[in-house]
Amino acid sequence: MTTTNPITHSATDSNSDQSPSTQPKSAQPRSVSFLGLGAMGHHMAKHLVNSFDTVMVWNRSFDKAETHAAEFGTLAVSLEQAVMADVIFSCLPTSNVVDNIIDQALPHLSANTVWVDCTSGVPEQAKASQAKLKAVGCEFLDAPVSGQTSGADSGTLTVMVGGSADALAYAKPAIDCFAGLIVHVGDSGAGFAVKAVNNTLFAINAWAAAEGLSVLKAHGVNPSDALACINKASGQSFATLATFPDRIVNRVFPKTFTIDLMAKDCGIAIDLQTEKQVPTPVMAQVASLIRAASNQNQPGDADFSEFAKFYEMMSGITIQDE
Repeated sequence: MTTTNPITHSATDSNSDQSPSTQPKSAQPRSVSFLGLGAMGHHMAKHLVNSFDTVMVWNRSFDKAETHAAEFGTLAVSLEQAVMADVIFSCLPTSNVVDNIIDQALPHLSANTVWVDCTSGVPEQAKASQAKLKAVGCEFLDAPVSGQTSGADSGTLTVMVGGSADALAYAKPAIDCFAGLIVHVGDSGAGFAVKAVNNTLFAINAWAAAEGLSVLKAHGVNPSDALACINKASGQSFATLATFPDRIVNRVFPKTFTIDLMAKDCGIAIDLQTEKQVPTPVMAQVASLIRAASNQNQPGDADFSEFAKFYEMMSGITIQDE
C-alpha cells in the first residue's frame, strides 16, 4: 500500500520559509513515521497504528515497507514523504547510515519535528545529528532500545533517551506505543552511551556463562541441569535465563540481532572508556573476544549468540546436553 500525499503537515510545509522555532507544532504529535523495518523496527512500527491515524513507514528495501503496510495498515511512502511527520523514528544498523538519511531528509523537514533514533549508535554522532537538526529548528533524540525482538513484538522495550527533555515530552506518546520503560538518561549521546555499556555488560555475562557451563560439562554436568540451578541462584543473568536455553543449548541460533552489531556496540563502549581513561580490563577483553567471534562471519550472517561457537572452538566443548 503506497500513498503519494499521506499527510498535510501540522506545521509550515517547508523549513525554508520559516525561522527555526523551539515551540511544538501542536500539543500532541498527529503523524509519525518509522524508517527501518528490520528485526526490531518491523515490530516497533506496528504498535504506532493503535495510537495514530497516520503512520508512515519507509525502508531502504521498499518491498519491506509495502509488506508492512499490507500487514498492519501503515502507509508505505518515499523518504521525502516520511520525514514530513511530526515524530520520525529511525532504527538502522549504524549511526553512519542514519547520518546519510538525515542529510537526505534536511531539505524536506519542517521546523519542530522530533527525530527519535532507536539505532544503537555512536554518542558523538548523536551530538552531530542534534546540531544538524537544531539548525533547521528540529530536535534529535538518541533513544536506543533493549528487550530483543520479543520485547519489540510485545511493546515492552526499555528505551534509554538522550537529548532535550522538552523534545522527549513531545515524542513520548509515540515512544510509549512500544515501550515498557522510558528513561531520560542525559543530554545528546547519553542514550547511545548507556546502550553500548548495557550490551557490553551482557556480552561479559554471556561469555562468562559459556566458560562456566563448559567447565561443568567437562565434569559431566548437562548444561540445562546447571542452568536450572544457576537461574534460581546468584549466578543468574539474562544470558543464563534466556540466551543459553533459548538459543545456544538447543542449538537454534535464530538470527535476530547479529554478532557484528554486538561487536560494534562493545567497540563503542571501549571508545567511551578510552576517551575518559577509565580502566576497564574486563570490558576490553570481552569486547576483543566478541570482535574475534564476529570476524568468523560475514556482517549480518550470524546471530549474536553464535559467539558461543567461537568459544566452543577454543574449548573443544559443545554447550549442549548429552
